[in-house]
Amino acid sequence: MADFGNYIAKGKKGHLIGVGGVSMSPLAEVLSGFGLKLTGSDMAESEKTEHLRSLGIDVIIGHAAENLAPDVDFVVRTAAVHDDNPEIMAARELGIPVFERTQAWGAIMRDYKNALCISGTHGKTTTTSMCTHILMAARRDPTIMLGGTLPLLKANHRVGAGDTIVMESCEYYNSFHAFFPTIAVILNIEADHLDFFKDLDDVKNSFRCFADLVPEDGCIIANVDDENTMDALTPLNRPLLTFGLGQCAVVRGENLVSRGGKTDFDVIYDGKLFTHVVLNVPGRHNVMNALAACASAICLGVPGEAVAEGLAAFSGAGRRFEFKGSCRGADVYDDYAHHPGELKALFDAVEALDYSRVIVAFQPHTYTRTRALFDNFVEQLRRPTLTYLAEIYAAREKSIAGVSSQELAKKVPNSRFFPTLDSLEAALLELAAPGDIILTVGAGDIFKVGEALVRAN
Repeated sequence: MADFGNYIAKGKKGHLIGVGGVSMSPLAEVLSGFGLKLTGSDMAESEKTEHLRSLGIDVIIGHAAENLAPDVDFVVRTAAVHDDNPEIMAARELGIPVFERTQAWGAIMRDYKNALCISGTHGKTTTTSMCTHILMAARRDPTIMLGGTLPLLKANHRVGAGDTIVMESCEYYNSFHAFFPTIAVILNIEADHLDFFKDLDDVKNSFRCFADLVPEDGCIIANVDDENTMDALTPLNRPLLTFGLGQCAVVRGENLVSRGGKTDFDVIYDGKLFTHVVLNVPGRHNVMNALAACASAICLGVPGEAVAEGLAAFSGAGRRFEFKGSCRGADVYDDYAHHPGELKALFDAVEALDYSRVIVAFQPHTYTRTRALFDNFVEQLRRPTLTYLAEIYAAREKSIAGVSSQELAKKVPNSRFFPTLDSLEAALLELAAPGDIILTVGAGDIFKVGEALVRAN
């Protein structure tokens, strides 16, 4: 297989399919900055396609074989672009090498002294965002790629001139196996993406292979409080920098004090006080994310003062317990949680905030995940005062007989199923009252409901 690193050279010509995507558009920006000549295609106009054109990249709307110039040296595609795409078929006929997006990012990493790759079933975007705040406070001028919009950047990426790149690293389809981490963070491991992985052991093996990519002089950062993580990493026989709340963690949180949505705590490293953190996002899970970010900073030689400054300025990433506004006196928040473990962390955090009612509008994400984790979803969705269920967001999948939100509603007390987002929105609008928190939750388009409620206020 060709090495994408051979194509990162001034004057090389590349074509990116799906160039308007959240990870592809910054990839195009980085490659253009290296002096490559690029074209791209996407299915729709967007702010990202307009921005890329302003950089001199020719972006074509729609996919067609003629979009691919015969003198192109390489093609990069997103995971959503399959072999039957006309541009992929044209590239094959012309003998032009086709690379996956993660292969390109992996090759780019090799040009950085420090490649911090943050993985885990949950918390990747938040932890990557926290690391971004810390590195910006430390004036390290990092390059960043994350899965959600960060208010600090007003984007989901940043192209810096420093020696550090920070990448959110996803296990789905073993994507992060194409990376070259010098520091690999594993936040937690649970059974997920079971349309690809066979079972939990298969997921663990994927993370184990990812950690094994770290060179001997690099660093593996692991959540010592997560049994699956430690089980996955034990066979490596490699030194680990562990984080957690237990006494066995090398980087641990102590003296936690929670006040509403804030948590203060000391960060202890190797038995000594490293820094004191004031965290302005709620929940134990965010304390764990912050400890992972602290461990990353320690590996990168960032002083405790910059860590405290960066974390104090962090108020959340887009769609991660994001405050949208109010509706008839109720606070409206949006969250990306789409796995039972993420729902548990979210509900744990919200229950500590003393709202009179917790009203959740949940949109399950993919049929395979809903089927595989059905009982776990029921367990968590029983917890809110009221649970309103939208139909499953299919994403890349086709429907599966017998798997639906309506079936979930039959098992969840105080729940209702709504076949359309409009009907769900109308019910919430009628229900909203002072003292309530309304959460729109899921990885699909459920966020539109919360935004509509705020507009209707």
